[in-house]
Amino acid sequence: MRKPGVPPVPDAAGWGIMVFFIALEVVFMRKLVNLAILTAMLAGCAGPTGRAPTAIYPDGAGQVREHATGPYGQETWMVRLGADGKQLSAEQVLNDARFATVRVGATGKQDMLRTFGRPAETSRVAQQDFEVWSYRYKQGGVWPALMHVHFDRDGIVRMMMNGPDPMYDKSGQRD
Repeated sequence: MRKPGVPPVPDAAGWGIMVFFIALEVVFMRKLVNLAILTAMLAGCAGPTGRAPTAIYPDGAGQVREHATGPYGQETWMVRLGADGKQLSAEQVLNDARFATVRVGATGKQDMLRTFGRPAETSRVAQQDFEVWSYRYKQGGVWPALMHVHFDRDGIVRMMMNGPDPMYDKSGQRD
């Protein structure tokens, strides 16, 4: 007779089942550890957004990796790597201070791509024959806005203007 509160001693079949479940747990733990190692290795390829780069641009001996959240996102992270592949910097570039560095009459499309990444939208102004790249961002770090960058036929910035992002217009009307 068994005493109360004392578990029964398993018979041979019970021991076999216990060994099976322990072996199964060891196999599962090994797979879990391998998955964790693989995830950590892949995380090295991901940028600040937690995803792989949306574009990679050559930059001298190194490269610039774009991590865009668009077309509806208001952030783009640019990660600069040296020739040795080591990270030199990571910066969220869609902001007023960064847009202020664009030189009208001198900055070209390739410079814009390496600095700000791909635009959220592109359009044309037929009257002036301008191609327009529009970037969503938070003006002043607060207000949803679009920065419109106008390029001439030679791909040089000729004009920049910003304004409210109609996607966030609460009235439901779009111009």
